Amino acid sequence: MTAETSQTLDRGLRVLKLLADTDHGLTVTELSNKLGVNRTVVYRLLATLEQHALVRRDLGGRARVGLGVLRLGRQVHPLVREAALPALRSLAEDIGATAHLTLVDGADALAVAVVEPTWTDYHVAYRAGFRHALDRGAAGRAILTARQKTVDHPGYTLTQGELEAGACGAAAPLVGVSGVEGSVGVVMLADAVPERVGPRVLDAAREVADALR
Repeated sequence: MTAETSQTLDRGLRVLKLLADTDHGLTVTELSNKLGVNRTVVYRLLATLEQHALVRRDLGGRARVGLGVLRLGRQVHPLVREAALPALRSLAEDIGATAHLTLVDGADALAVAVVEPTWTDYHVAYRAGFRHALDRGAAGRAILTARQKTVDHPGYTLTQGELEAGACGAAAPLVGVSGVEGSVGVVMLADAVPERVGPRVLDAAREVADALR
């Protein structure tokens, strides 16, 4: 730790990260071992985080992430949406299809930003707040593919009719953005995704990722 940083805050954040990475919670002893500090320090950290509802302890004494984290998380979406809108507008106008930014929300893919083209006679209606399973639709499948780090993959995912009959989609994952797991994509009414759409979506995903770093 340098003189300009807070050791206590750093430890508190490390506690939250450790708890976020487990489904069953951690005991004081387990946290003490992982942090390399004594149990008294861990008790104080947990007590402070509990006061802010960022941590809760069950009847067995295991610490878990608290509901206060959800309130903080809800404030992230507007910031991410604002950063992504320029790239989404450019994508929607260029392709003539509805562009969207989708983030992981539990086991679902959640559309947090949507931009519809201004010049087309018709396009797919897609609204912010729409959610679907990660294994259906281009947006979710692109995220799952990124998790697998598939070799020799073009970097984007194409689907046909998985969420709506007669609609097809293309999406590319956000790469290299700490703390954000999502994708950028388009949905259109067509028999198949035109050849140029995949690479264009991939470029847009890179633009959004750059804006979020």
